[in-house]
Amino acid sequence: MTTVTSLRFSFIFTISLIALLCTSQGIQAQDFTARVIDQKTATPIPFATIKLGQYSGVVTNEEGYFTLTNETIARLSDSIRISSMGYEGKQLWLPTQKDTLIALAPATLALKPVFLTNNPLTPEEIVEKVKQQLAVNYADNGYTQKNIFFRQSDLNSMSKTAINFKKSTIEELDKELMDSIAGLIPKKTEYYRETVGTFYGNYRQQKLKVTKAAELYDKTKDISVDGLSEKLERIFEENVKPNSYLKIKSGIFGTKVQLDSAMAAQEESKEEVIKVERVTAEDFSNQIKNRISELYAQLFFNEDSEIDVLRKSNRYRFTLDSYTIIEDIPVYVVRFSPKGKKDFKGVMYVNTEDYAVMRLEFENVRRLRSFGLFGISYAHTVYRGKSIFSKDANGRYSPRYLELEDGNTFGIDRPLKVIEKNKFVKGRRKQNELSLGIDFQGGQLNKYEMVVFDTEAIDEATYKDVNEAQEVQPVYLTKYDPTFWDGYTIMEPNSAIQSFEVQQ
Repeated sequence: MTTVTSLRFSFIFTISLIALLCTSQGIQAQDFTARVIDQKTATPIPFATIKLGQYSGVVTNEEGYFTLTNETIARLSDSIRISSMGYEGKQLWLPTQKDTLIALAPATLALKPVFLTNNPLTPEEIVEKVKQQLAVNYADNGYTQKNIFFRQSDLNSMSKTAINFKKSTIEELDKELMDSIAGLIPKKTEYYRETVGTFYGNYRQQKLKVTKAAELYDKTKDISVDGLSEKLERIFEENVKPNSYLKIKSGIFGTKVQLDSAMAAQEESKEEVIKVERVTAEDFSNQIKNRISELYAQLFFNEDSEIDVLRKSNRYRFTLDSYTIIEDIPVYVVRFSPKGKKDFKGVMYVNTEDYAVMRLEFENVRRLRSFGLFGISYAHTVYRGKSIFSKDANGRYSPRYLELEDGNTFGIDRPLKVIEKNKFVKGRRKQNELSLGIDFQGGQLNKYEMVVFDTEAIDEATYKDVNEAQEVQPVYLTKYDPTFWDGYTIMEPNSAIQSFEVQQ
């Protein structure tokens, strides 16, 4: 999120001194932001690597942008190297503000003798060698300390919010109110969470210390729901009789709720709302760590991962698409697709020397799960992502960038009745009734991204001594603030985040 910061001058000095300060600060006080593009097409190159040291660097975002902070530039002792799969690398000395576009030329692959043999490996043989080398290439017996940036993007949408008013014996619970309730349900909500911190551990054990964090979303879309609850509660309190109970029916299902219990539940839910609004630093840190741990759990070589392309390789079809270059290393480009009822297609880029998967991209080709019964439906429709690996300070491959998108659709199309009954009233026990038809349809897409900037090897004792006590809580933002991350190394936001702003 960092951009070029504005120069601040002290006007108590002379004009000549101001000019001198302009000259010196023009080099030192500005972050460097650039975009990496294809030399031939001028299109952005996403997820290019900007290597700052042996085990440190940044990556471009999906639109090709990256930023180096003033502090990072000051620590540079050598040129930076910019590379991307399929392109010739480029080296730059200390960046200047003029370097806003960096063009990479498509690479011409010089094939090693291994590719020219009369007995080239088949794609299935390449995959078998990948499996044989997993324990070596992705060993989890070493501990590292990583400086990371984590971004979570939650996008929710409602395609249908229909409340069909049928009947009400409570005057205030009329069609107009039901229509207004449907109108209060937001058609689209966005939530973004960004965190800078230090991540410790290996593939099995992790700890996290948060340095700075932000949340970007519209609180008013939650407050409207709280106001609606209070309004409905008041209407029921004023219109139901003492000793009444509510019977809630939806189709053939029904449940009885004692009114005093319902009111108590309302009070408890208010307390929960307060707790949610006041998430502790420890709770927030645990939420982030759990998300990152889930990213690790879903890595392709783990037994419980959804990505079973290696675990059940006999049920996938592999093709050797071509060869390319990653970090000056020739790699096999192996595509995979399901033979039968498997879930994923994608491509893996395999190091020709040690058979490590240096990059993996996947996406589901069918719904992973679906459910539909009695007007309630759910479908797990999206599961896609990418992972980029490089050797860390322990000589093993560890993530440089992880991305996972997880999405679903849901629906509720059912009748709903709320009936007030009272066993102490003579005659008909039914006192009041509200009858509706509810038809809600929507979807959710969650995206998680983690970038590793610096990696340092640590021993087990150092890992155990890490204190996860947290003091940092996220700062709530109502719109994108390009200065919030000044001085911090992050992954540049995409255009959707940059344009987000709460509408008053």
